[in-house]
Amino acid sequence: MAKAPAKAAAASGDAAPAGKSKKKLIIIIAAAVLVLGGVGGGAAFFLSKKNSASKEKEHKAEPAKAPVFLPLEPFVVNLQSQEGDKYLQVTMTLQVQDDEQVNLIKANMPQVRSRLLLLLSSKDASEILTSDGKEQLVSEIVDRVSQPFSAKGDAQKVSGVFFTSFVIQ
Repeated sequence: MAKAPAKAAAASGDAAPAGKSKKKLIIIIAAAVLVLGGVGGGAAFFLSKKNSASKEKEHKAEPAKAPVFLPLEPFVVNLQSQEGDKYLQVTMTLQVQDDEQVNLIKANMPQVRSRLLLLLSSKDASEILTSDGKEQLVSEIVDRVSQPFSAKGDAQKVSGVFFTSFVIQ
């Protein structure tokens, strides 16, 4: 019978070191996972900084183009009105994509002026007195000036219209 307790002691002795080694193994694995996660996170952080820095360099390499403006001669037109004679005197500046567009519009200025005179003279004075009316007029001017000058030509690239003078009498 003395052998049975010795066997039990030996068996429990074997079990105790195996339990400790399992705990050590779990702790080592958990530590390895944490270290790998930290290394991976750090690498992702530094790589994302490097990518954003290279994107910033790309943006700096391509400077933003300054807008190109084309001032137009003043327009004076009769407006449609129920209340008698109304006149519009307006001076405006077009914002275009580049100098090539400026040259194209200047070369076709008679067409541009004709289109704008027809548009402006078709307006009622009460329509364009409000800020909403003026904004609508701006979009119509952009549409008219952007129309191609020839039947199969490209549209002009007009991105804005700015009134520098706007008087209704």
